Amino acid sequence: MNTDGARLGVEAARRLAALGRVRIGPPMTDAEFTRIHDAFGFEFAHDHRAFLAAGLPDGAGWPNWRDAGSASVRASLLWPVEGVLFDVSNDAFWHHDWGPRPASGVTAVEVAREALVAAPQMVPVFGHRYLPAGRGTFGHPVMSIYQSDVICYGADLVDYVHQEFGAGPGVDRGDARWRPRPTVEFWSDLTG
Repeated sequence: MNTDGARLGVEAARRLAALGRVRIGPPMTDAEFTRIHDAFGFEFAHDHRAFLAAGLPDGAGWPNWRDAGSASVRASLLWPVEGVLFDVSNDAFWHHDWGPRPASGVTAVEVAREALVAAPQMVPVFGHRYLPAGRGTFGHPVMSIYQSDVICYGADLVDYVHQEFGAGPGVDRGDARWRPRPTVEFWSDLTG
């Protein structure tokens, strides 16, 4: 595992645990990560993996990766794509890279679904906050994804636990110095 990615993940986990407001379960094991990879076909980014390997957050909003077959984990993984498809169907959303929008709403959803297969897999951190999957990657901004409304919610995983939970020092979103740069294909386009 990349040491910079591991450092970010461990620091985010340390800050979250220090708050004492989130239950932290036992660390995830290599075998558990392998089961998730086998079940869903993605690998966690290095910082996200290190975060979970330090201790699995437990409670409302936190994905229960130990029950990776659960309907809630599957729904969380599908949430970003299903939300965009909802906006294609109901709110006339259309991404410029998909070519001309078909006149038929049903066909538009089919075309969008096919295009979204190529979009990077987004992996839930908490609620509708996501990091992209990707072995060997780290330091991506945590994105809040609600349909086609996407914003950066943390410059990286450490900053995210500051922004969401007030864990540790950081630069607040209202400060002009807080400027996360979206880094993940397609989803970054939706940050406006």
